[in-house]
Amino acid sequence: MFVFPRSVFLAAALLSSPRPEAAPPVEILDLPIPFSDARTRAMLEYRRTHEDPRATDLSIRPRVIVVHHTAIATLPASLHAFERPFLGKDRPHLAKQGAVNVSAHFLVARDGRIHRLMPETQMARHTIGLNHLAIGIENVGGTKETPLTPAQLEANIALIRWLSARHDITHLIGHHEYRRMESHPYWREKNATYRTAKRDPGPAFMRALRERLVDLGLSGPPSGP
Repeated sequence: MFVFPRSVFLAAALLSSPRPEAAPPVEILDLPIPFSDARTRAMLEYRRTHEDPRATDLSIRPRVIVVHHTAIATLPASLHAFERPFLGKDRPHLAKQGAVNVSAHFLVARDGRIHRLMPETQMARHTIGLNHLAIGIENVGGTKETPLTPAQLEANIALIRWLSARHDITHLIGHHEYRRMESHPYWREKNATYRTAKRDPGPAFMRALRERLVDLGLSGPPSGP
């Protein structure tokens, strides 16, 4: 059994919620990834390079939720991928655009447990062009051998409802849909050549999410290929 390397706390889902009636409580395990001074400086440099040269901090006002999968089989290995402060040599294309490691706000295990890795009002590096206003939800797995599970679907539904009650969320997209947001006013990316091809979490998972969340009235990406 995996033993968490740091203290785990139950998060009360209704704390500081401006609209608690809009979503039921959600059990969230706080499992913060390390954000050293060096990582914070590198993340701020990334923000200045790609979004706002005048930025002085990493605060964001979330408007978009982006759903991802890790393509890594286990929770410990997925968590480990986010813990290091800087990118390794295995991701040279991303490293050329900024040394700071990728990150996300939430990580959902295959059994449906929700882990919060960082505050949702702090900028993470997870989606080109949208990091300045997007909350990233990562799901463990997503490969042929470790497909996303019904428990993860239910957890994502509950988490998105909770986040929508706490923040002025207008859009819900899958990572594979992010480039269709280039035509939207939310998009900010100063480097016109900095793009990646993404397949996560896939159309089927997003379709299932949207069918269950239609009452929230969240927009998807603009129409496009």
